[in-house]
Parts: sequence; C-alpha cells; structure tokens
Amino acid sequence: MRSLMTNVGQLVVSIFRRIGRFGLFAWTLILRLSGARLAPVIQQIHFIGNYSLLIIAVSGLFVGFVLGLQGYYVLVTYGSEQALGTMVALSLVRELGPVVTALLFAGRAGTALTAEIGLMRAGEQLAAMEMMGVDPVKRVLAPRFIGAFISMPILATIFSAVGIMGAWFVGVQMIGTDSGAFWSQMQSAVDIWDDIFNGFIKSVVFGIAVALVALFHGYVARPTPDGVSRATTSTVVISSLLVLGLDFIMTAWMFTTV
Repeated sequence: MRSLMTNVGQLVVSIFRRIGRFGLFAWTLILRLSGARLAPVIQQIHFIGNYSLLIIAVSGLFVGFVLGLQGYYVLVTYGSEQALGTMVALSLVRELGPVVTALLFAGRAGTALTAEIGLMRAGEQLAAMEMMGVDPVKRVLAPRFIGAFISMPILATIFSAVGIMGAWFVGVQMIGTDSGAFWSQMQSAVDIWDDIFNGFIKSVVFGIAVALVALFHGYVARPTPDGVSRATTSTVVISSLLVLGLDFIMTAWMFTTV
C-alpha cells in the first residue's frame, strides 16, 4: 500500500513539474516572439500551411459529402430538407471546421515540428546555438510558432468552405435539393459574429495550443531516436486531447444561451 501511494505521489509530482516546465517554456517563447525575423516566418507558413493544405482540403470535401448525405436523410424525415445548407454551414463553421482541422493539423504539422526540433536537439544544433550566443527560442522556435499561429485559421477556413461546397454538390447536384433554398437559408441563418467569428477564435486558440505542445515536446525531447519518437507520439496524443477539451470549454462559453 505504501509503495502504491509512493508511486502515485511521484506520478502527480512529475505531472505538475511537467506542467510548470511547459508554462515557463510558453511564457519564454511568447516573450521572444517580437524578435522573430520575417523571412523565416514566411518560410514556416509555407512549410506548415502549404504542405498541410492537401489533406485539409480533401478531408473537408469528404466531410462535406457525408454531412450533405446524412443531413438530407435526417431533415427529409421532418420535411425540412430545404434547411440542409443551414445545418451544414453551422456544423462546419462552429464546430467541425476548427476541431477537425486542428486534429489533422496536430497529426501533420505538429508531428513535423516536434520531429524537426527533436532532431536538432539530438544533433546538438540547439546546444551549438547556445554556445555561440544565439537564442534558439528566438531563432528557431518563434518563427515556427508564428507560422502555425497564422496557418491554422486559414486552413480551418478552407476546410469549412470546401466542406460547404461538398455538401452543396451532394445535396443539390446529386439528390436534387433546391439550390436557391440551400444558399438563401444558409445566408440568413449564419451570423458573421456569433458563428463565423467564434469559429475563427476557436481555430486561433487551437493553433496556439497545438504549436506550443509540438514545440515544447521537441525542445525537451531526449536526444535519442527513442526520445524523439516518444516526443512525436506525445505531441499527437496531448494536442488532440487538449483541442477536444478546449473545444468543450469554448463551446460552452460562446454558444450557451443564458
């Protein structure tokens, strides 16, 4: 029994130590953002955003296909198939667009960032920068964080837009729902502030969370192949859980009516 309590206590202390270390890392990184140069930031936007565009667009298209198909068969039961555009748009801009994009972003861009920084740690490149008086947080991490921060909302917007087009193709072109009703009801029901802006805020928060987790795990990874692989796995798991948890909190705050 005493051994069990000791192990539990050590686990709790380890978790809080890790959280504290993450908090210090995040604060240090945020303070260094003003020193990031423009050219590396643009390069990271291209690396993070452009290379993630294909999987985001294709996933958004198929999510739109499914929403259009399933939504029609649910709404037609109640004679409300004309509201298909409203259902699809609200589902995407409020919820599915930011969340699914963030999960895909963590799996593609987050793991790439962790592996890249972890390999730099294993190759002692970060230590060499410190020996030369170069701040690796400002030189290496800050441009990658800004690139992820900018890329994530753009990718979420593209996901939602492509998803709506996919739902329109299935609902209007394949099934035969009225195109005018699809777009007009969507336009009247979707509010730019309550729906689109809140979804944009979600995507920004998710981008910050995923970028911080990815860079932190790469920066503190053990300088071995096993350490880098474990850090990459931890990035996906923790980022995904963090996105889902933040989504619940933000949804309850943004869309719950009093």
